[in-house]
Formats: sequence, structure tokens, C-alpha cells
Amino acid sequence: MDWKIGAISNGIVAIAYVLIAWAIAAPLVRTQQLRSNKLGAATAAIFFTCAVHHGSHSVHMLLPAFGIEEEHGLVMREAWDWHNAMWDVITACVGVYYWTLRRHYGSLMRGAALFADLKERERQALQLHDEVVQGLVVAKMALDLDQQEQSREALTATLASASQIINELIGRSHDEIRMGAGDLVRERPADLGTT
Repeated sequence: MDWKIGAISNGIVAIAYVLIAWAIAAPLVRTQQLRSNKLGAATAAIFFTCAVHHGSHSVHMLLPAFGIEEEHGLVMREAWDWHNAMWDVITACVGVYYWTLRRHYGSLMRGAALFADLKERERQALQLHDEVVQGLVVAKMALDLDQQEQSREALTATLASASQIINELIGRSHDEIRMGAGDLVRERPADLGTT
């Protein structure tokens, strides 16, 4: 009986894992990131190889029913005890649970966003530099030159740019990701250089 539970569970694991591998790899291929996004490609490969491994367990245990590889399949059936069957059931439940979670994480699970798009992060860093850091440099320089009005104008424009950038970053996923109490707590307080 344990081998039947193991065969069914391993089959479920194989299906869930091959679908996870496909869900990760397909957007990477579509966005031409399969080579550049090594973490995403490696994660897809891990799930694919695990799917093949678990699927082979099911196949080997089922083959004797068709008169194929009876000796090997029967030995595998005998070796499958309740410990193996229990872990196979747990692994199958985790694979199925993963698919129930995907619908709750909207944009995160779409495309290659599961693995941070490095080009997007680079674009955001450049935008912060261009619109915020440079604005602060202009404001400080105007302040150092005792040009109060120019300093205020630069600070006002910089604050508006920073606010817009933050709204864009948070606004994209705000509606789709549920936030709980404490989700936006900073790791450390802001250092304003005043002590």
C-alpha cells in the first residue's frame, strides 16, 4: 500500500514541479532573459530536474503492472516504506499549495518579475540619481552660495520628483499585494546627520 501512495504522490509532485519550471522559464524565454537571469534559469532547472526525478519514481513503480522492468519495479515497491510515502505526500501538498498561492500575488508572479528584473532596478537607480541626488546637489550648492531662493526651488522640485518616484514604485503593486501591520516598517531609522 505504501508504494501506491508513493507512486501517486510522486506523480503529483512531478506534475506540479514541471508546471512550476514552465511558469518560471516561459516568461524568461518570452522576455529574452533566460541567459541573463541566471537565478531564474537555475530555479527553473531545479524544479524541472526534481520533476523528472519524482516522475521516474512513479513510472518505475507502475511499470510492473504492464509487465515491463518487473524486477526493478517490484524491488522499488518493496523498498518504499511509510517514511518515504509520508514525505512524498508532504512534498505533493507543498507543490499543490504553491499553485494556490500564485493567484494571491498578482504582478509578482507575472512574467519574469518573480526574479527581480535587473534592468528595471538599474533604471530605477538611475532615475533616483538623476532626479533626486542631482537635485539635492543643486540645492546644497545654492545654499552654500547663499542663494536661498534657488535652494528652495531645487528642494521643492527634488521633493516632488522623489514623491513621484516612490508613488510609482509602491503604486504598481499596492492594489495587488495585501499588506499587513508592520509590512512597511523600515529596517533602521533614517539618518539625517543630526545628533
